Amino acid sequence: MAHSTSLIAMLVGGFVLAFIFGLLAQRLRLSPLVGYLIAGVIAGPFTPGFVGDPELAPQLAEIGVILLMFGVGLHFSLRDLMAVKNIAIPGAVAQISVATLLGWGLAALMGWPTLHGIIFGFSLATASTVVLLRAMEARRLLDTRRGKIAVGWLIVEDLACVLALVLIPSLAELSGGEGDSGGGNLWVALLWTLGKVAAFVAFMLIVGRRVIPWILERVAGTGSRELFTLGVLAIALGIAFGSAALFGVSFALGAFFAGMLLNESEFSHQAAQDSLPMRDAFAVLFFVSVGMLFDPTILVEHPLQVLATTLIIVFGKSIAAFVIVRAFGHPNSTALTISTSLAQIGEFAFIIAGLGLSLEILPREGHDLVLAGALISIMLNPLLFVALDRWQARSDERDRRNAPPEPDVVPMDIGGHAILVGYGRVGSQLARLLHQRGVPLVVIEDDADRVEEARAAGILAIRGNAADRRVMLEAAPERARMAVFAIPQALEAGETIARLKELNPAITVLARAHSDGQVRHLLEHGADGAVMAERELAHSLAEMVMATPPYRGDSHLPPAVA
Repeated sequence: MAHSTSLIAMLVGGFVLAFIFGLLAQRLRLSPLVGYLIAGVIAGPFTPGFVGDPELAPQLAEIGVILLMFGVGLHFSLRDLMAVKNIAIPGAVAQISVATLLGWGLAALMGWPTLHGIIFGFSLATASTVVLLRAMEARRLLDTRRGKIAVGWLIVEDLACVLALVLIPSLAELSGGEGDSGGGNLWVALLWTLGKVAAFVAFMLIVGRRVIPWILERVAGTGSRELFTLGVLAIALGIAFGSAALFGVSFALGAFFAGMLLNESEFSHQAAQDSLPMRDAFAVLFFVSVGMLFDPTILVEHPLQVLATTLIIVFGKSIAAFVIVRAFGHPNSTALTISTSLAQIGEFAFIIAGLGLSLEILPREGHDLVLAGALISIMLNPLLFVALDRWQARSDERDRRNAPPEPDVVPMDIGGHAILVGYGRVGSQLARLLHQRGVPLVVIEDDADRVEEARAAGILAIRGNAADRRVMLEAAPERARMAVFAIPQALEAGETIARLKELNPAITVLARAHSDGQVRHLLEHGADGAVMAERELAHSLAEMVMATPPYRGDSHLPPAVA
């Protein structure tokens, strides 16, 4: 396809290539980000075939940055950060410092100026939010202590990047693009920049905190979903543009604060849901545009530099994170989970590197090294997690063999009890209710932190996977009256239910489902009932309607629940 400057050609080419290569990456069990970046490489000027508009792509990428930062602010939780602040804040700061120093050291070996090396090193310091959260969700770790530390750590990294986006333009202006900054003028410029940021922050906290929720409340009152979605996007883009025009701060900082203040509104969840499709679409274009700037010849011309960059990302900052977590007294499992989660870089690395390139404080070679390191580290990250999962399984098995028997966990004479599989958000609430009502209960959970929480609440808890026959036998299923599967994995639950029914055909089994297909699967494997949240909510609301006048006792109305 010939070179085209058409917006439509850019959008169509970007989305189609991103879809094809994103789907291929997903099939190969890689992050779709890899596919999006490769799509950009193919659409870039360094490869044959379709070439996107090099002037239009950065503008679309800027919209992607605004919506990405708006999403970061929308999901920013000060409460989550404060819960793990004692390790997340010093740990993230130390790890960022180590990665930045390693990157600066590599840049010094290549003969780059100091400022160029610092920007390069900082680009390698922060992990991808998308990659980390997806890895945590796949392993049901987000609600664990390890998951909360990783997310808190990530929040600190995000805040550090937001601060860097504010300061980097001032540093570039003083350096003149040559990496040499002057003393007194530097501090004056930094103070002036921080003063403008402080004015913007004060304006947003005083005015924005009141105006933004008020606007959304009025728009929501119209009942128009389209207007509400449009209002959310107008707030994100309008504040980002206005903050740059009036206060001289970056689009990214304005969008972040817009999302953060909106997060305090009761409409934050709806805003997140409604803006998600647009956010995802422009985020994809952002990654495609980043890929367009990547020259793949660097893999051939500078393989040693690419290898060194990758080693800093995958091993350098991960070893630093491991040492820091262990220094705070956390076990190896937590330290390895955190370090593996951080062994990659993503969206903020692209934003920082792109800003450095545009301000001439990062050479083209440095930008390409950052992109190469990102591609390789994102592809390696799933493999590192597979290795971690295998190590964790061997460690758990070794602990079970070496640990002294726990005869008091489940009394030998227990009977007529309920077995609860899973102690996450749903399971812990259910366990608390049953325990308060005097139902004899045994919990099976494979996460050590959750097991400790259950035992601290006075509930009998066994650590292990219910699919393991030995673990299930510890819960005395042959004498149990009921089993409840509160885990969200319906396929895993179905296989376990079938084995449980073999041990005790008379046991009543209830399970959790999220679709009609999962309900059928669970019932086919022996469950006596499957609860789907949406359907039960509808039934509960119908019961409330039927319990209130004038419908109460109306014989002409059908029963609320069939």
